[in-house]
Amino acid sequence: MEDILILVDEKDNFQGYMGKEEAHIKGIKHRAFSIFVFNDKKELLLQQRALHKYHTPGLWANTCCSHPRYGETTDSAVHRRLPEEMGFDCELTHIYEMSYEVKFDNGIIENEYDHVYIGRYEKDPEVNPEEVQSFRWISLPDLMAEMEDEPEKYTFWFKKIMKEFDFTAIL
Repeated sequence: MEDILILVDEKDNFQGYMGKEEAHIKGIKHRAFSIFVFNDKKELLLQQRALHKYHTPGLWANTCCSHPRYGETTDSAVHRRLPEEMGFDCELTHIYEMSYEVKFDNGIIENEYDHVYIGRYEKDPEVNPEEVQSFRWISLPDLMAEMEDEPEKYTFWFKKIMKEFDFTAIL
């Protein structure tokens, strides 16, 4: 069954509901979240998106990202989706919000009001191969250098968050 997304305006005010596919075809703004999990070495856990994803397949992104569903709070959605994608859960703290819109070559439009969460975890994940191709831990300086040298390897929203939010200030 298709996920039913929560539609919002530019200030994250509820506007209604729509199926995930229709929202992404029409480019309707909807609520989303992005999770950034760090270890004690201040390394960020990245995921490489599965190669069959409907957009940005094979690109590197933050630890986990998705959408709250109909009837679900964002705080509960992050604790549903992190185990589904990465095989673990941890304490998560909401730290930042941003909005973006990007159109992909296949006609899909991501128009999201994104809630950003941070967490800590020390073990390697047990990724769901339906969602995640690979994972790796990386320091923020190394990540920023890679993003500068090879930006095409990373998702749009991940690069935007990394540019706008200073994680070093809270680690």
